[in-house]
Amino acid sequence: MRGGQLFWAALMFLLLAFCGVSLAGEFTQEDRERLIRLEATLQTFMKQVDKRFEQVDRRIEETNRRIDDTNRRIDETNRNIRWLGLVMGGLVAAVIAIVVWDRRTAVRAAVREAERELEERHELELMRKMLGVLRELAKVDKRLAEILRMHGLL
Repeated sequence: MRGGQLFWAALMFLLLAFCGVSLAGEFTQEDRERLIRLEATLQTFMKQVDKRFEQVDRRIEETNRRIDDTNRRIDETNRNIRWLGLVMGGLVAAVIAIVVWDRRTAVRAAVREAERELEERHELELMRKMLGVLRELAKVDKRLAEILRMHGLL
């Protein structure tokens, strides 16, 4: 019950109580003074009750303000966490892309090097065969034998 409602309820109680007294006998000056003191006490009580309700209302408003501030901070933190997740996801994707690119580049270089080595081996084998053919031919051709000796191939 609010302060005003409580006041009217108490006043109705007092009126009913004094109606019962007045029906039972005469309403004396002492009864009247007692009623005035009771009304003053009731008014003081009602002012105190109203003041307490105002204090409670202020506390509730302060609590609501704090809750709103906390909710705002939570929303802000959630927004920051989402952005951080997006940035971290982007960084991870970039690192993966760089690693894949680096591996592909390294593999291409290794394949080219292997192809060069194979070509060199093939050329070397071809040269050995040609030298073998020239040595066989040098058995028959004296001039070729002399040239091969001069170059240390025979």
